[in-house]
Amino acid sequence: MHLRLDNAICKGVAVGVSDSDPRGPGNGPLHGAAHESTRDTRHDPGPAAAAERVAGKSPAGVIRHAGSQIRVGTASWTDKTLTAKGVFYPPEAATPEGRLKYYASRFPLVEADMGYYAIPDGDVTARWAERTPPDFVFDMKAHALMTGHATEIARLPKSIRDEIPSSVGAGPRAYARDLPRELRDEVWRQFRLAAEVVHDAGKLGAILLQFAPWIRPDKSTPAMLARARTLLGELPIAVEFRHPSWLEPRLRERVWAQLREQGMAYVIPDTPPGTETSMPVVGAVTTPDLAIVRLHGHRSELWGAREASVVEKYRYLYDVDELAGWLALILELAEEAEQVHVVFNNCYANYGTTNALELAGMIGEALG
Repeated sequence: MHLRLDNAICKGVAVGVSDSDPRGPGNGPLHGAAHESTRDTRHDPGPAAAAERVAGKSPAGVIRHAGSQIRVGTASWTDKTLTAKGVFYPPEAATPEGRLKYYASRFPLVEADMGYYAIPDGDVTARWAERTPPDFVFDMKAHALMTGHATEIARLPKSIRDEIPSSVGAGPRAYARDLPRELRDEVWRQFRLAAEVVHDAGKLGAILLQFAPWIRPDKSTPAMLARARTLLGELPIAVEFRHPSWLEPRLRERVWAQLREQGMAYVIPDTPPGTETSMPVVGAVTTPDLAIVRLHGHRSELWGAREASVVEKYRYLYDVDELAGWLALILELAEEAEQVHVVFNNCYANYGTTNALELAGMIGEALG
């Protein structure tokens, strides 16, 4: 349903898989000289200051409200800036197993974003399930080729890579439109198999389809969503749009109805304000099972910049007033959905983990 507090919330918010960072080079050291000269110390105070804000805070457990379960977590547990010495993980959490187990001792939810870059193997996702507590949940970000983005050909499974026709060209990247239909379907099939392992373990929250900004609403939208549902079967799906045209007043109810028809959860994103792809914050629940909020930080100057590294785009620490502005919406979502996931995608160093602990604490305090 369309939530009642849209306007109030909008005003309250400031305008090959491994344990290594899957996003590859360009994610930088913890501090760069060029960045220091323009640094916003309020929202980029450095890992030490971020850690101080949550020193002594309890882990973020599952929060129960109005019959719903609220989980707060981050969009990765393997980023290089997060796994750097002394940032988040203790010295004894020095292996892939140790890091995931430690993360799962602090949060009940994580978004596995590595599948966006390289389709995970079922053996890998089985280990995720084995290494986490019974009530831990993974949201799995869909592979780039499933949502209109380009991918590195070298990181595709060999079974797919070897079948790519020479007509695709010699470039290092490809879009789904460059591949034959059977290879596009194979990407979905292999991703689905990996996700089914997590689902069968009772730990899959949703497969996140984060559509590219250049995908806009048109007459093909129902078919696009229906195809995703067909290819992913009965697995839970959540959809995040990255262009404001999806939420134009004349279209939004139709878009939400199309998501409801396919049993897909609408993702409420917090994006940097003032850009061509900034999304308005409008709450909607399109499936009774799940609602998701994803927070990306507010680095407007880098949001659409191709030359900016991924880590710099999300290098933003929310202040406490910005976090408090989300409480009313999150609690209202919990009155309408059985599960609410709040995911911090400001994945630079410990900024996401700090904000996740802070917000979980605020929610707990608000509920008494």
